[in-house]
Amino acid sequence: MQFKTIHAVMYGAGNIGRGFIGMLFAQSGYRITFIDVAKPLVDALHTKKSYPVRVLDGDTHEDILVEHVDAIDGTDSEAVAQAIAGADVMATAVGANILKFIAPNIAAGLKLRYAKGGKPLNTIICENLIDANIVLKELILAHLNEEEQVWFAENVGLVEASIGRMVPVQTPEMQDGDPLRVCVERYGYLPVDRDAFRGELPQIRNMVPFSPFDFYIRRKLYVHNLGHATTAYLGLYTGREFIYESIDDADAYAIALNAMLESAEALSIKYGVSLADILRHIQDLLMRFTNRALKDTCARVGADLVRKLAPQDRLIGAAQLCREQGIVPAYICVGAAGAVYAYQKENGREQTQENAKEALAALSGLTDGSVHALILRYYALFAAGASLAEIRRMAQRLKSANSHDVV
Repeated sequence: MQFKTIHAVMYGAGNIGRGFIGMLFAQSGYRITFIDVAKPLVDALHTKKSYPVRVLDGDTHEDILVEHVDAIDGTDSEAVAQAIAGADVMATAVGANILKFIAPNIAAGLKLRYAKGGKPLNTIICENLIDANIVLKELILAHLNEEEQVWFAENVGLVEASIGRMVPVQTPEMQDGDPLRVCVERYGYLPVDRDAFRGELPQIRNMVPFSPFDFYIRRKLYVHNLGHATTAYLGLYTGREFIYESIDDADAYAIALNAMLESAEALSIKYGVSLADILRHIQDLLMRFTNRALKDTCARVGADLVRKLAPQDRLIGAAQLCREQGIVPAYICVGAAGAVYAYQKENGREQTQENAKEALAALSGLTDGSVHALILRYYALFAAGASLAEIRRMAQRLKSANSHDVV
């Protein structure tokens, strides 16, 4: 491949940074500078100038060497600012909670870029956070003066992305003797917010600019993340370790599928998008959940229950969207109840209806209404040790009933 003289800065050299975005940058001909605070990782990338990605596909895999890379320590503010000031495109994949820590360094880089009369810079934000662009913008602007803020508005694009590639926790077996190796699934499309770019769109392999992008963000959260989380909580409840084991259970499959279908219908109505397109996406996702080679665990996918039971996140947000569109979220609320059950267990709380009601209110803000009642109704089945078949049959009955019967 003929590498360009232009550079990409990848803020975050973790699984998504190396296993997805950095790989796409390299395949598009960019030279890449990673920024991270994990010194052994930074040192290894700086020394080797490359790293391997293993694409897992059933019983087979493909090894790809990502070359023309370097890395700098995220605690070296001056080096970070210089890299950002001279970048042609940038991306972040650090975790939503870390954005506040990297914003000062990004601002310093933008200040330097402005002082040098730099051209527009687009930053692709690869974080699991709704309105991540707004959050990062406010964090950066706090460090810019009035003139710099004016330049920022015209020249800095904060571009939301929908990260669909599944990258599990990397085990020693997956690393296969190389701690820089990242194992990923084959899916590699990168939908981004077309309207957020400033200047020319960067040419990046598999990047899909889309407008209005709010649909893609909601589809990722309320279909992909919802289905994944539901599969995880049902798996944890039934003692499955891996996602592929959970989705292999016919009742778990039926519940996850129908939860995703409820969201699909609501999204189709709200955004006027073809339902058939979302259904094809669901079929693809369910097939990807069965990928044994990923060895993705229910514990990893179901982690961070406080965030995943938040009002606008994958479970409660999807259920509320359905209610807004006149759809009974009978199966989505099964997943939410499973999450409440997992939260109680994780925190050593007695599995009682009162404790569940308290946790649901604290995490989701729900204290009444049909979604609240549905979740607690299912939770009672989880707490009583009901089988998934019994829980699925309850969901079927509630789905077929009219809205007055639901609560």
